[in-house]
Amino acid sequence: MADHHETLRGNDLFPPNHAAALERLQAFVPGAGRRYAAERNRDAGPGRRDNVSMLSPYIRHRVLSERQVIQAVLAQHSPEGAEKFIQEVFWRTYWKGWLQMRPQVWRAFLRELAADRARLEQDAGLRSAVTAAQEGRSGVEGFDDWARELVQTGYLHNHARMWFASIWIFTLGLPWTLGAEFFLRHLRDADPASNTLGWRWVAGIQTPGKTYLARADNIARYTDNRFRPDNLATEAHPIREESPPPPTPLPAPPTLPPGQRVLLLLHGDDLGGHEALPAGIDVGGIAVARQGHPDDPWPFGEATAHWFAALAEDAAQRASNALQQPASLLPHLDADNLREACDQANARVIATPGAPVGPMADALARVAATLSVDGIQLIPLRREWDHLAWPHATHGFFRFKREIPDLLARNALTHP
Repeated sequence: MADHHETLRGNDLFPPNHAAALERLQAFVPGAGRRYAAERNRDAGPGRRDNVSMLSPYIRHRVLSERQVIQAVLAQHSPEGAEKFIQEVFWRTYWKGWLQMRPQVWRAFLRELAADRARLEQDAGLRSAVTAAQEGRSGVEGFDDWARELVQTGYLHNHARMWFASIWIFTLGLPWTLGAEFFLRHLRDADPASNTLGWRWVAGIQTPGKTYLARADNIARYTDNRFRPDNLATEAHPIREESPPPPTPLPAPPTLPPGQRVLLLLHGDDLGGHEALPAGIDVGGIAVARQGHPDDPWPFGEATAHWFAALAEDAAQRASNALQQPASLLPHLDADNLREACDQANARVIATPGAPVGPMADALARVAATLSVDGIQLIPLRREWDHLAWPHATHGFFRFKREIPDLLARNALTHP
């Protein structure tokens, strides 16, 4: 098993440390303007990714913050020159805010996924078709290559993700939830909001009446003619009629009680949370969770879990150096581990960066309820970036993007 893990680590596209993330950011920044806008949709294949940033796993886990990435880009490009890349960063923020105001959509996905998993157990034909698709044996050119690339590398180009989802749903006729789960298991940047809502959009249940149909000529054009599948669906009707629920107002972000020592908890949704702590906080220790709650396993796949564990170890060392406090690595995000970490830190308050709707938020809520019985408070702190942006995710992205200039200004992000 150790040799297998070492192979995964050595071949990973995304070295699991902050230094590698910074190096990749610096290498990308010169091309973040016109070149990115012109070439970002091209999927030239594994090993030929210099037209995109390859930063998404680091941003997803906030090894790099959104603000940090855009600040680096604006140091060399005007907001107009880097507009397309800046919008891509804000897309993930938008999806998080949209789901944050509609958490029932995440719950509905989990219920539908559980039902489709049950179908999979009972239906041998469906099980065979899903297995063939996941193993790259569907017989659809391009799709099978992307399935293998996803499993082997933990990454797919964004355009390929859209083609893949469309083919999964409309050509192969497979349940969308099982495709979304396949992505969640293998993508290093798997994000509950972006992934769930992106699959819903392709399927026609995110924006009523709007689906995405993969076309052979579009695939050929943007893959440099590597693929031109001849057996794709010619129509993409929404899988059902559904209108998303209206948004509910976001609650006010909680604050830390003054003058109390805290244990800082970092987790999979924010490994850089020490950078967002309010000034003057008395931090008695740091805990970094390698995984989610034992009853809700996260990360969802073995290779990603191994990669994230190394990323968490690097984050623990970085936070320890920054705060000059000891950091412990927790095997899971559970009450027993946190209770012990609080005792070691001599703290009865846990400060943690808030987790958007998803498995980390569920784990934090579960643990907070258990710890409160012992008089330990767990307080999720909302980052200023999220606090400013999320309230604008009430409708579609095109309305949200009108707020981007103001959001840049309010985050003090300007071009010299």
